[in-house]
Amino acid sequence: MAKVRNRKVEVSKTRKKGFLWLGLALAVLSLIIIGVVWISSSSVPTHEQLTPKAAIIDQLSLNYPNQNVTQEITQCLEDYGFQVDMYQGNDITVNFYDNLAQKGYNLIIIRGHSGSMCSETDPGRSTGTYLFTTESYSTLKHPMEQLNNEIVEASVASGQPSFFAIGPKFITDSMKGKFNNTIVVIDGCSGLYSQDLANAFIDKGATAYLAFNAYVHLDYADGVTLNLIKNLCSGNTTLAKAVGLTMNEDGSDPESNATLKYYPNNIGNLSVRDLTKTK
Repeated sequence: MAKVRNRKVEVSKTRKKGFLWLGLALAVLSLIIIGVVWISSSSVPTHEQLTPKAAIIDQLSLNYPNQNVTQEITQCLEDYGFQVDMYQGNDITVNFYDNLAQKGYNLIIIRGHSGSMCSETDPGRSTGTYLFTTESYSTLKHPMEQLNNEIVEASVASGQPSFFAIGPKFITDSMKGKFNNTIVVIDGCSGLYSQDLANAFIDKGATAYLAFNAYVHLDYADGVTLNLIKNLCSGNTTLAKAVGLTMNEDGSDPESNATLKYYPNNIGNLSVRDLTKTK
């Protein structure tokens, strides 16, 4: 009987050792698999991480198209390494701007009507700087945003069709998401007549804002914007140098004397790559 009992003990110990080694092997294999997955996900960036994204928002394309300029800007950006998306005409609605910050763009060029709006009761007083959409104005649409003065009725001239225009409060209070080190270029009038719109974009996560400080003719603004992009995408040119070169080449607007400015003032020594580094 003793021999039988000893055999049972020996078999039991052997089984326990086998289970122990199997458990250790499975644990080691699990660690290896986890390690491979982690290394793969962390050391091999996705295509989106590798390729910077740019957007051209052409609100003027329906009535004031300039395909040569938009194509040249697109080509210049693509040569620099940007993936470029184009938005035109009826794409440019209030809801479009509502979702813009979530799209992950590193550079945004807005070709559109813009400017400082005046108070109806006091025409000499500005109520803020606004960007036009192509969405026809209606008192029944976007009621909360209208009540909060985030969007307003705007027209190019008296008697012209009215559209919604978005202002600084819309960008800071209603626009979803946040920009991640984005350069914003305004190819339109008076984007830096005051700093309210610039501050709104910076507060929303942009690193640089470039615009004209007064009214500009469209052909002049298009030409300056194209030259600016060419200069910015030339090597590792700093923002201050690119703006300076552009103004030396094009001069100020012949009628309004408007010039291109950048904001904030302390970023002039940074390049496109510096300004668009993701956090």
